[in-house]
Parts: sequence; structure tokens; C-alpha cells
Amino acid sequence: MNEQQLPQNPAFGGPQTAPPPVETPPPAKEELAAAAERVVRMRDQIAKVIVGQHEVIDQVLVGLLASGHVLIEGVPGLGKTLLVRALAKTFGGGHARIQFTPDLMPSDVMGHVMYDMQQGQFKIRRGPIFTQILLADEINRAPAKTQSSLLEAMQEQQVTLEGRTMNLPRPFMTLATQNPIEQEGTYPLPDAQLDRFLLKIHIDYPQETEEFQLVEQVVGGKVGDSFDLSQVETVTDQAGLLATQQAVARLELDRKVVEYAVRLVRATRDWSGVSIGAGPRGSIGLLRAARAYALLQHRDFVTPDDIKDVALPALRHRMVLTPDMEIEGRTTEHVLREILSHVEAPRL
Repeated sequence: MNEQQLPQNPAFGGPQTAPPPVETPPPAKEELAAAAERVVRMRDQIAKVIVGQHEVIDQVLVGLLASGHVLIEGVPGLGKTLLVRALAKTFGGGHARIQFTPDLMPSDVMGHVMYDMQQGQFKIRRGPIFTQILLADEINRAPAKTQSSLLEAMQEQQVTLEGRTMNLPRPFMTLATQNPIEQEGTYPLPDAQLDRFLLKIHIDYPQETEEFQLVEQVVGGKVGDSFDLSQVETVTDQAGLLATQQAVARLELDRKVVEYAVRLVRATRDWSGVSIGAGPRGSIGLLRAARAYALLQHRDFVTPDDIKDVALPALRHRMVLTPDMEIEGRTTEHVLREILSHVEAPRL
């Protein structure tokens, strides 16, 4: 009787070999030029109503182009809702806003099952999360259970209700805002939730000249205090935005740049004063954001400077400092700048 050799299983001590990397062709020059042009037009349209805050606009676009989610921290009244509405209008996408409060339930976000008396059957009522640009306003005012209800949607771009899985429309992006954690009535976001955000952005008050221009736009013979979005034009469609995201995902990444990003992230785990460093998702997010940022700079490849430029928003929320560092007033930004100055960048 011939003996059959069973395939060796790594779980039982057999050899374990890594699968070969999948090579994806970089975008063609024409495809890349079209993608960059779309992004420039989107940025110009948003800037019509978001006065100043150019860095915030760029970072939000980086999050969208990298198919990620963005957490914005800042006090109320700085135009975050307006930013979402303008962003959605540039590509003709849908948007929704959820005001997170202490009594908000997960079903208020995801939806729920209801009984239809006329038809005598249960039906699923979809929640406001079934949109393309979701503004989760003041997310840290809701308890952890409601905050965590977004996890599946942010990671898998789908929602499960009563055992039924439903895909969210593409593109899908969660843009969450939170008040500074020191304010009364706020709950810290769970670490698992924070790690799902590609970027954490800080938004501050506008400069004096920018605020003067902003006020003039609103009070110039208009009723109320709302901005006029009619000047924001739709400059691409959803298919065009998805094509741009695909082009970003295939942007050239030199191995030295990948190694540099990994070294930076690994340094956060051993740095003095850091109790919890960034995990592997931090390395992945850093490179995804750098690719999108490179497209904003009209380049078809990623440089070490791109990594440096997105390192703070991509990593600041993935680290926890020791109590001693917090007492001294140090922040993750201080530590990240130290790491960036000590970890040598490669030369391409």
C-alpha cells in the first residue's frame, strides 16, 4: 500500500513559509494625472466655504483618498458640519450627521428591526449610517457601547442587523468629531475604536483675517448664520472618486520607504515615556496616508518626507504615554517629533 504524504501544517510543527507578495501595477500616467486633477478640483471647491484651515482640508482629503476614517478634535463651532456637506457635494455623494449624546443607543446609529402591522412581517429600518460621508458629531459624548457600534462599519464597511449583513455604500467614510477630553460630560474613546481611525486631526480657531473673511461671508445680507453651499460645485462623481482611491492604493512604494515607516512605528513601542506604542495597523495606516499625501503633491511615488508629513495625524492617537509624562505636560506630538528626529530617513 502506497503511503500518502499529508501536507505539513505549521500548527503541528511543519515549516511555515510566507506567501509571495502580490505585485500590483502602478497607475498609468494618464490615470494618475486624472486622479490628481480630481483632487485639486475637490480641494478648491471645499476652500470656497471653509475659510483658512488648508491643512485640515488636505488631511481630510488624505483620509478620503486612502479609504480611511478621520477623527477631528476641536471645540464646537469651527465648521466641521459644513466641511462634511461640502466634501460630499464635490462628488455628489450622500451625507448624514449623527449628534452623539449620553442617551444615544446603537440602534439609533445602525438601525433596527420593526414589525410592519399592515404586511404582518418584520422589516429592517436602516439607520443614518447607511450613507457615504457620515459625521459622528461629538462622538465622545456617547457611552462606549454606542461608540463601539461603529467598529464593524468602519473596518468592514458593512452592518449586521439581526444576523443579516448589509454592505454600506461606497465610498464610505466616517468623519468623527470630539471635544477635548478635559471637557465635562465626555467619555474616552476605546482603544479599538481609536485604532480604526486612519488620522486624528486637530482643528483650531482661524486667524484674525480668516475669521473676518468668514464673518463677512455669513452676514452679507443673508438670513440666519448658515453658509451658502450653492457655490460649491460637483466636480466629479462617485465612480471618479473610487477610481482615484484605486490609483492611490497602487502608488509606488519603495522598500526603503516601507522599512522607514515600520522603524518609526516600532520606535514608539520602546520609547521612553510611552506605555503603549502603535501596533502594526499604525504602520499600514502611515503608508496608506503617505500614498494619498503624495498624490496631493502631484507625485506618483512616496518619499520619506511624505511619511514625516503624515506621521503626527497618523500616529498621535495610537500611543499612550505614562502618567509621569502626562503630569509633565508632554503629549504624543512631542514624543513623535523626538522619534522623527532620531530615526534616520533613507535616501532614495
